[in-house]
Amino acid sequence: MTQNLYQDLESRGILKQVTSPDLESRMTDRPLTLYCGFDPTSDSLHVGSLLPLLTLRRFQKAGHRVIAVVGGATGMIGDPSGKSQERSLLDRPTLDRNLKGITSTISKFLDLSGPHAARVVDNASWFAGLSYIDFLRDVGKHFTVNHMLAKESVRARLEDREHGISYTEFSYMLLQSYDFYHLYKTQGCELQIGGSDQWGNITAGLDLIRGLAGPESKAFGLIHPLVTKADGTKFGKSESGTIWIDAAKTSPYQFYQYFMQTADADVLTLIDYFTDLDLTARRALAEQLQKSPEAREAQRTLARSLTELVHGKAELERVEKASQALFSAEIRSLDAKTLRDAFSGAPSSALNREKLSAGYSLVDALVDTTLCNSKGNARKEIQAGGVYVNNERIQDPTYALTSVNVMESGMILLRRGKKTYHVLSLEGAD
Repeated sequence: MTQNLYQDLESRGILKQVTSPDLESRMTDRPLTLYCGFDPTSDSLHVGSLLPLLTLRRFQKAGHRVIAVVGGATGMIGDPSGKSQERSLLDRPTLDRNLKGITSTISKFLDLSGPHAARVVDNASWFAGLSYIDFLRDVGKHFTVNHMLAKESVRARLEDREHGISYTEFSYMLLQSYDFYHLYKTQGCELQIGGSDQWGNITAGLDLIRGLAGPESKAFGLIHPLVTKADGTKFGKSESGTIWIDAAKTSPYQFYQYFMQTADADVLTLIDYFTDLDLTARRALAEQLQKSPEAREAQRTLARSLTELVHGKAELERVEKASQALFSAEIRSLDAKTLRDAFSGAPSSALNREKLSAGYSLVDALVDTTLCNSKGNARKEIQAGGVYVNNERIQDPTYALTSVNVMESGMILLRRGKKTYHVLSLEGAD
Protein backbone atom coordinates (compact mmCIF):
# COMPACT_ATOMS: atom_id res chain seq x y z
CA MET A 1 0.00 0.00 0.00
CA THR A 2 2.87 2.37 0.78
CA GLN A 3 4.06 2.22 -2.82
CA ASN A 4 0.62 2.99 -4.24
CA LEU A 5 -0.68 5.56 -1.75
CA TYR A 6 0.46 8.67 -3.63
CA GLN A 7 -1.10 7.44 -6.89
CA ASP A 8 -4.25 6.40 -5.04
CA LEU A 9 -4.66 9.87 -3.50
CA GLU A 10 -4.07 11.37 -6.92
CA SER A 11 -6.60 9.12 -8.67
CA ARG A 12 -9.26 9.96 -6.09
CA GLY A 13 -8.75 13.70 -6.48
CA ILE A 14 -7.63 13.99 -2.85
CA LEU A 15 -4.18 15.26 -3.74
CA LYS A 16 -4.77 18.84 -4.83
CA GLN A 17 -1.25 20.25 -4.47
CA VAL A 18 2.11 19.37 -2.90
CA THR A 19 5.01 21.62 -2.04
CA SER A 20 7.54 19.40 -3.80
CA PRO A 21 7.35 16.63 -6.43
CA ASP A 22 9.89 14.76 -4.28
CA LEU A 23 7.11 13.82 -1.87
CA GLU A 24 6.06 10.86 -4.02
CA SER A 25 9.49 9.22 -3.92
CA ARG A 26 9.83 10.02 -0.21
CA MET A 27 6.52 8.28 0.54
CA THR A 28 7.58 5.27 -1.52
CA ASP A 29 11.07 5.04 -0.05
CA ARG A 30 10.13 4.40 3.59
CA PRO A 31 7.40 5.32 6.11
CA LEU A 32 7.29 8.96 7.12
CA THR A 33 5.71 10.89 9.98
CA LEU A 34 2.94 13.36 9.15
CA TYR A 35 0.40 15.46 10.99
CA CYS A 36 -2.84 17.35 10.57
CA GLY A 37 -4.23 19.91 13.00
CA PHE A 38 -7.78 20.22 14.33
CA ASP A 39 -8.88 23.32 16.21
CA PRO A 40 -11.39 22.66 19.02
CA THR A 41 -14.12 25.09 17.95
CA SER A 42 -16.76 22.59 19.11
CA ASP A 43 -16.93 19.43 21.22
CA SER A 44 -17.21 17.33 18.05
CA LEU A 45 -15.91 17.47 14.51
CA HIS A 46 -18.50 17.70 11.73
CA VAL A 47 -18.50 15.88 8.42
CA GLY A 48 -16.50 18.73 6.87
CA SER A 49 -13.53 17.17 8.70
CA LEU A 50 -14.04 13.74 7.14
CA LEU A 51 -11.54 14.25 4.33
CA PRO A 52 -8.52 15.14 6.53
CA LEU A 53 -9.48 12.41 9.02
CA LEU A 54 -9.81 9.78 6.32
CA THR A 55 -6.63 10.96 4.61
CA LEU A 56 -4.75 10.46 7.88
CA ARG A 57 -6.38 7.04 8.09
CA ARG A 58 -5.16 6.16 4.59
CA PHE A 59 -1.61 7.13 5.51
CA GLN A 60 -1.76 5.06 8.70
CA LYS A 61 -3.10 2.00 6.87
CA ALA A 62 -0.24 2.40 4.39
CA GLY A 63 2.27 2.10 7.23
CA HIS A 64 3.08 5.76 7.90
CA ARG A 65 3.23 7.31 11.38
CA VAL A 66 0.29 9.66 11.95
CA ILE A 67 -0.08 12.52 14.43
CA ALA A 68 -3.33 14.42 15.02
CA VAL A 69 -2.74 17.76 16.70
CA VAL A 70 -5.61 19.21 18.73
CA GLY A 71 -5.18 22.92 19.23
CA GLY A 72 -5.30 23.54 22.95
CA ALA A 73 -3.11 26.58 22.30
CA THR A 74 -4.06 27.64 18.76
CA GLY A 75 -7.72 27.00 19.58
CA MET A 76 -7.56 29.93 21.99
CA ILE A 77 -6.67 32.18 19.04
CA GLY A 78 -8.62 30.85 16.07
CA ASP A 79 -7.46 30.31 12.49
CA PRO A 80 -8.56 33.16 10.18
CA SER A 81 -8.24 30.92 7.09
CA GLY A 82 -11.52 30.76 5.22
CA LYS A 83 -13.27 33.00 7.76
CA SER A 84 -14.84 36.35 6.96
CA GLN A 85 -14.73 37.66 10.52
CA GLU A 86 -13.04 37.17 13.88
CA ARG A 87 -13.80 33.97 15.77
CA SER A 88 -15.23 34.18 19.26
CA LEU A 89 -12.57 33.41 21.87
CA LEU A 90 -13.21 30.31 23.96
CA ASP A 91 -12.96 30.19 27.73
CA ARG A 92 -10.84 27.47 29.35
CA PRO A 93 -13.67 25.14 30.49
CA THR A 94 -15.26 25.23 27.00
CA LEU A 95 -11.91 24.63 25.37
CA ASP A 96 -11.15 21.66 27.64
CA ARG A 97 -14.56 20.14 26.92
CA ASN A 98 -14.04 20.61 23.19
CA LEU A 99 -10.57 19.06 23.31
CA LYS A 100 -11.95 15.96 25.03
CA GLY A 101 -14.79 15.68 22.51
CA ILE A 102 -12.73 15.97 19.33
CA THR A 103 -10.07 13.61 20.70
CA SER A 104 -12.86 11.04 21.08
CA THR A 105 -14.01 11.77 17.52
CA ILE A 106 -10.52 11.34 16.09
CA SER A 107 -10.20 7.95 17.80
CA LYS A 108 -13.05 6.65 15.61
CA PHE A 109 -10.84 6.97 12.55
CA LEU A 110 -7.29 6.27 13.73
CA ASP A 111 -5.80 3.21 15.42
CA LEU A 112 -4.29 4.49 18.66
CA SER A 113 -2.64 1.14 19.46
CA GLY A 114 -0.75 -1.50 17.55
CA PRO A 115 2.47 -1.40 15.50
CA HIS A 116 1.59 1.83 13.67
CA ALA A 117 -0.26 3.56 16.51
CA ALA A 118 -1.39 7.11 15.81
CA ARG A 119 -0.87 9.83 18.39
CA VAL A 120 -3.22 12.61 19.42
CA VAL A 121 -1.29 15.51 20.94
CA ASP A 122 -2.28 18.92 22.32
CA ASN A 123 -0.09 21.79 21.10
CA ALA A 124 -0.58 23.52 24.45
CA SER A 125 2.01 21.05 25.77
CA TRP A 126 4.81 22.82 23.88
CA PHE A 127 3.44 26.36 23.89
CA ALA A 128 2.78 26.46 27.64
CA GLY A 129 6.44 26.87 28.57
CA LEU A 130 7.32 29.27 25.75
CA SER A 131 7.50 32.94 26.73
CA TYR A 132 6.23 35.70 24.49
CA ILE A 133 9.68 37.30 24.29
CA ASP A 134 11.34 34.02 23.36
CA PHE A 135 8.71 33.37 20.72
CA LEU A 136 9.16 36.80 19.13
CA ARG A 137 12.94 36.47 19.18
CA ASP A 138 13.27 32.88 17.99
CA VAL A 139 10.25 32.54 15.71
CA GLY A 140 8.95 35.98 14.81
CA LYS A 141 12.23 37.12 13.29
CA HIS A 142 11.88 34.50 10.54
CA PHE A 143 8.69 36.09 9.19
CA THR A 144 8.44 39.36 7.31
CA VAL A 145 5.16 41.22 7.49
CA ASN A 146 5.33 41.66 3.71
CA HIS A 147 5.42 37.88 3.26
CA MET A 148 2.55 37.32 5.70
CA LEU A 149 0.41 39.96 3.99
CA ALA A 150 0.78 38.05 0.73
CA LYS A 151 -0.93 34.97 2.21
CA GLU A 152 -4.50 34.56 0.95
CA SER A 153 -5.99 33.99 4.42
CA VAL A 154 -4.59 37.34 5.61
CA ARG A 155 -5.06 39.34 2.41
CA ALA A 156 -8.77 38.47 2.13
CA ARG A 157 -9.43 39.71 5.64
CA LEU A 158 -7.40 42.88 5.15
CA GLU A 159 -9.51 43.74 2.12
CA ASP A 160 -12.67 43.43 4.23
CA ARG A 161 -12.95 46.92 5.69
CA GLU A 162 -15.90 45.98 7.90
CA HIS A 163 -14.20 43.19 9.84
CA GLY A 164 -10.48 43.37 9.11
CA ILE A 165 -8.15 41.14 11.10
CA SER A 166 -6.86 41.53 14.64
CA TYR A 167 -3.21 41.18 15.63
CA THR A 168 -4.28 38.03 17.52
CA GLU A 169 -5.51 36.23 14.41
CA PHE A 170 -2.73 37.74 12.30
CA SER A 171 -0.30 35.88 14.58
CA TYR A 172 -2.03 32.52 14.07
CA MET A 173 0.20 31.68 11.11
CA LEU A 174 3.28 31.87 13.35
CA LEU A 175 1.72 29.53 15.90
CA GLN A 176 0.81 26.87 13.32
CA SER A 177 4.24 27.22 11.73
CA TYR A 178 5.82 26.54 15.10
CA ASP A 179 3.65 23.43 15.48
CA PHE A 180 5.21 22.04 12.30
CA TYR A 181 8.74 22.99 13.37
CA HIS A 182 8.31 21.51 16.86
CA LEU A 183 7.02 18.21 15.48
CA TYR A 184 9.78 18.18 12.86
CA LYS A 185 12.43 18.68 15.53
CA THR A 186 11.04 16.36 18.23
CA GLN A 187 9.14 13.70 16.25
CA GLY A 188 10.86 13.71 12.87
CA CYS A 189 7.59 14.89 11.29
CA GLU A 190 8.22 15.59 7.60
CA LEU A 191 4.73 16.23 6.25
CA GLN A 192 1.77 18.41 7.13
CA ILE A 193 -1.56 17.85 5.40
CA GLY A 194 -4.68 20.01 5.36
CA GLY A 195 -7.40 21.58 3.26
CA SER A 196 -6.57 23.98 0.46
CA ASP A 197 -7.33 26.92 2.76
CA GLN A 198 -4.27 25.84 4.81
CA TRP A 199 -1.74 26.28 2.01
CA GLY A 200 -0.43 29.57 3.36
CA ASN A 201 -0.03 28.23 6.90
CA ILE A 202 1.65 25.03 5.68
CA THR A 203 4.18 26.83 3.45
CA ALA A 204 4.90 29.26 6.29
CA GLY A 205 5.76 26.25 8.47
CA LEU A 206 8.16 24.98 5.82
CA ASP A 207 9.81 28.40 5.73
CA LEU A 208 10.27 28.31 9.50
CA ILE A 209 11.74 24.81 9.40
CA ARG A 210 14.29 25.94 6.80
CA GLY A 211 15.02 29.06 8.83
CA LEU A 212 15.60 27.22 12.13
CA ALA A 213 16.82 23.80 10.98
CA GLY A 214 18.80 24.93 7.95
CA PRO A 215 18.18 25.11 4.19
CA GLU A 216 19.10 21.44 3.77
CA SER A 217 16.14 20.33 5.90
CA LYS A 218 13.52 18.24 4.13
CA ALA A 219 9.82 18.69 4.86
CA PHE A 220 6.69 18.70 2.74
CA GLY A 221 3.15 19.99 2.55
CA LEU A 222 0.11 18.35 0.95
CA ILE A 223 -3.32 19.90 0.58
CA HIS A 224 -6.59 18.28 -0.36
CA PRO A 225 -9.62 20.07 -1.87
CA LEU A 226 -12.21 21.67 0.35
CA VAL A 227 -15.34 19.53 0.02
CA THR A 228 -18.15 21.48 -1.63
CA LYS A 229 -21.40 20.56 -3.37
CA ALA A 230 -21.87 20.87 -7.11
CA ASP A 231 -24.78 23.30 -6.59
CA GLY A 232 -22.62 25.64 -4.54
CA THR A 233 -24.25 24.94 -1.17
CA LYS A 234 -22.09 24.03 1.80
CA PHE A 235 -21.22 20.39 2.38
CA GLY A 236 -22.12 19.16 5.87
CA LYS A 237 -25.26 21.24 6.24
CA SER A 238 -28.86 20.01 6.13
CA GLU A 239 -32.24 21.59 6.78
CA SER A 240 -31.88 20.66 10.45
CA GLY A 241 -28.35 22.10 10.72
CA THR A 242 -24.76 20.86 10.83
CA ILE A 243 -24.09 17.14 10.43
CA TRP A 244 -21.81 16.13 13.29
CA ILE A 245 -19.74 12.97 13.69
CA ASP A 246 -20.72 12.62 17.36
CA ALA A 247 -23.89 10.52 17.72
CA ALA A 248 -25.05 12.74 20.61
CA LYS A 249 -25.22 15.73 18.24
CA THR A 250 -26.34 14.00 15.03
CA SER A 251 -28.02 10.61 15.38
CA PRO A 252 -26.76 7.66 13.30
CA TYR A 253 -30.09 7.72 11.45
CA GLN A 254 -29.74 11.39 10.51
CA PHE A 255 -26.09 10.78 9.56
CA TYR A 256 -27.05 7.87 7.28
CA GLN A 257 -29.91 9.76 5.67
CA TYR A 258 -27.72 12.82 4.99
CA PHE A 259 -25.48 10.72 2.75
CA MET A 260 -28.43 8.81 1.26
CA GLN A 261 -29.72 12.20 0.05
CA THR A 262 -26.45 13.07 -1.70
CA ALA A 263 -27.08 14.55 -5.13
CA ASP A 264 -26.11 12.44 -8.16
CA ALA A 265 -23.70 15.21 -9.18
CA ASP A 266 -21.77 14.83 -5.89
CA VAL A 267 -21.95 11.17 -4.93
CA LEU A 268 -19.12 9.77 -7.06
CA THR A 269 -16.72 12.44 -5.81
CA LEU A 270 -17.65 11.67 -2.20
CA ILE A 271 -17.17 7.95 -2.83
CA ASP A 272 -13.67 8.71 -4.10
CA TYR A 273 -12.96 10.84 -1.03
CA PHE A 274 -14.64 8.82 1.70
CA THR A 275 -14.55 5.11 0.84
CA ASP A 276 -11.86 2.49 0.25
CA LEU A 277 -13.51 1.13 -2.90
CA ASP A 278 -10.98 0.35 -5.61
CA LEU A 279 -11.11 1.90 -9.05
CA THR A 280 -12.98 -1.04 -10.60
CA ALA A 281 -15.76 -0.87 -7.99
CA ARG A 282 -16.00 2.90 -8.34
CA ARG A 283 -16.35 2.63 -12.13
CA ALA A 284 -19.09 0.02 -11.71
CA LEU A 285 -21.02 2.40 -9.44
CA ALA A 286 -20.57 5.20 -11.96
CA GLU A 287 -22.04 3.03 -14.71
CA GLN A 288 -24.95 2.00 -12.50
CA LEU A 289 -25.62 5.62 -11.56
CA GLN A 290 -25.83 6.52 -15.22
CA LYS A 291 -28.12 3.60 -16.12
CA SER A 292 -30.36 3.49 -13.02
CA PRO A 293 -30.04 6.68 -10.95
CA GLU A 294 -33.36 5.98 -9.23
CA ALA A 295 -31.83 2.91 -7.52
CA ARG A 296 -29.47 5.23 -5.58
CA GLU A 297 -26.95 2.41 -5.22
CA ALA A 298 -24.01 4.82 -5.13
CA GLN A 299 -25.66 6.83 -2.34
CA ARG A 300 -26.41 3.65 -0.40
CA THR A 301 -22.81 2.49 -0.74
CA LEU A 302 -21.56 5.84 0.55
CA ALA A 303 -24.03 5.99 3.45
CA ARG A 304 -23.37 2.38 4.52
CA SER A 305 -19.58 2.77 4.41
CA LEU A 306 -19.47 5.96 6.47
CA THR A 307 -22.17 4.95 8.96
CA GLU A 308 -20.43 1.67 9.73
CA LEU A 309 -17.06 3.39 10.07
CA VAL A 310 -18.30 6.16 12.35
CA HIS A 311 -21.07 4.43 14.32
CA GLY A 312 -20.36 0.71 13.99
CA LYS A 313 -22.00 -2.25 12.28
CA ALA A 314 -24.81 -2.63 14.84
CA GLU A 315 -25.94 0.98 14.35
CA LEU A 316 -25.77 0.59 10.59
CA GLU A 317 -28.08 -2.43 10.76
CA ARG A 318 -30.46 -0.51 13.04
CA VAL A 319 -30.72 2.54 10.80
CA GLU A 320 -31.17 0.44 7.66
CA LYS A 321 -33.97 -1.49 9.35
CA ALA A 322 -35.52 1.81 10.44
CA SER A 323 -35.22 3.24 6.92
CA GLN A 324 -37.14 0.26 5.50
CA ALA A 325 -39.77 0.36 8.25
CA LEU A 326 -40.47 4.06 7.71
CA PHE A 327 -42.20 3.27 4.45
CA SER A 328 -44.25 0.30 5.67
CA ALA A 329 -46.70 -0.61 8.41
CA GLU A 330 -43.65 -1.77 10.44
CA ILE A 331 -43.21 1.87 11.39
CA ARG A 332 -44.97 0.98 14.66
CA SER A 333 -41.94 -1.05 15.69
CA LEU A 334 -39.60 1.95 15.68
CA ASP A 335 -38.51 3.70 18.84
CA ALA A 336 -39.46 7.29 19.56
CA LYS A 337 -35.96 8.68 18.96
CA THR A 338 -35.69 7.17 15.49
CA LEU A 339 -39.15 8.45 14.55
CA ARG A 340 -38.37 11.96 15.77
CA ASP A 341 -35.08 11.89 13.86
CA ALA A 342 -36.81 10.68 10.71
CA PHE A 343 -39.54 13.32 10.76
CA SER A 344 -37.71 16.18 12.45
CA GLY A 345 -38.30 18.37 9.39
CA ALA A 346 -41.97 17.44 8.92
CA PRO A 347 -44.78 19.74 10.11
CA SER A 348 -46.14 18.68 13.49
CA SER A 349 -48.80 19.64 15.99
CA ALA A 350 -49.95 18.61 19.45
CA LEU A 351 -52.89 16.24 19.80
CA ASN A 352 -55.28 16.68 22.71
CA ARG A 353 -56.01 13.44 24.60
CA GLU A 354 -59.68 14.32 25.08
CA LYS A 355 -60.16 14.86 21.35
CA LEU A 356 -58.58 11.50 20.68
CA SER A 357 -60.62 9.65 23.32
CA ALA A 358 -63.84 10.96 21.75
CA GLY A 359 -62.71 9.81 18.30
CA TYR A 360 -60.96 12.37 16.09
CA SER A 361 -62.39 12.35 12.58
CA LEU A 362 -59.67 11.65 10.02
CA VAL A 363 -61.35 14.17 7.71
CA ASP A 364 -61.09 16.84 10.42
CA ALA A 365 -57.47 15.86 11.13
CA LEU A 366 -56.51 16.28 7.47
CA VAL A 367 -58.07 19.75 7.35
CA ASP A 368 -56.69 20.81 10.76
CA THR A 369 -53.17 19.83 9.70
CA THR A 370 -53.62 21.50 6.26
CA LEU A 371 -52.85 18.22 4.50
CA CYS A 372 -56.17 18.90 2.74
CA ASN A 373 -57.73 22.30 2.11
CA SER A 374 -61.35 21.29 2.78
CA LYS A 375 -63.45 18.44 4.14
CA GLY A 376 -64.68 17.66 0.64
CA ASN A 377 -61.11 17.43 -0.61
CA ALA A 378 -60.18 15.24 2.38
CA ARG A 379 -63.02 12.78 1.66
CA LYS A 380 -61.98 12.54 -2.01
CA GLU A 381 -58.33 11.91 -1.07
CA ILE A 382 -59.34 9.18 1.39
CA GLN A 383 -61.65 7.42 -1.05
CA ALA A 384 -59.01 7.62 -3.79
CA GLY A 385 -56.53 5.78 -1.54
CA GLY A 386 -54.17 8.71 -1.08
CA VAL A 387 -54.32 8.98 2.73
CA TYR A 388 -52.29 6.93 5.21
CA VAL A 389 -52.26 6.65 9.00
CA ASN A 390 -48.95 5.25 10.27
CA ASN A 391 -48.27 4.13 6.68
CA GLU A 392 -51.52 2.12 6.49
CA ARG A 393 -53.88 3.20 3.72
CA ILE A 394 -57.29 4.35 4.96
CA GLN A 395 -60.16 4.52 2.44
CA ASP A 396 -63.10 4.96 4.81
CA PRO A 397 -64.09 8.66 4.96
CA THR A 398 -65.85 8.04 8.29
CA TYR A 399 -62.66 6.76 9.91
CA ALA A 400 -61.76 8.31 13.28
CA LEU A 401 -58.38 8.38 15.05
CA THR A 402 -58.35 6.87 18.55
CA SER A 403 -55.76 5.76 21.09
CA VAL A 404 -55.31 2.59 19.03
CA ASN A 405 -53.51 4.68 16.40
CA VAL A 406 -50.97 6.10 18.83
CA MET A 407 -47.58 4.45 18.38
CA GLU A 408 -45.28 3.71 21.33
CA SER A 409 -43.52 6.97 20.57
CA GLY A 410 -46.71 8.89 21.39
CA MET A 411 -47.07 9.88 17.75
CA ILE A 412 -49.53 9.39 14.91
CA LEU A 413 -48.13 9.84 11.43
CA LEU A 414 -50.48 11.19 8.77
CA ARG A 415 -49.47 11.06 5.12
CA ARG A 416 -51.11 12.32 1.95
CA GLY A 417 -49.69 10.92 -1.25
CA LYS A 418 -46.12 9.65 -1.29
CA LYS A 419 -44.19 12.32 0.57
CA THR A 420 -46.44 14.83 2.37
CA TYR A 421 -46.34 14.15 6.11
CA HIS A 422 -47.72 15.60 9.31
CA VAL A 423 -46.83 14.36 12.79
CA LEU A 424 -49.45 14.41 15.55
CA SER A 425 -47.80 14.21 18.97
CA LEU A 426 -49.95 13.21 21.92
CA GLU A 427 -49.83 15.87 24.62
CA GLY A 428 -47.80 14.72 27.61
CA ALA A 429 -46.05 11.91 25.70
CA ASP A 430 -42.29 11.61 26.31
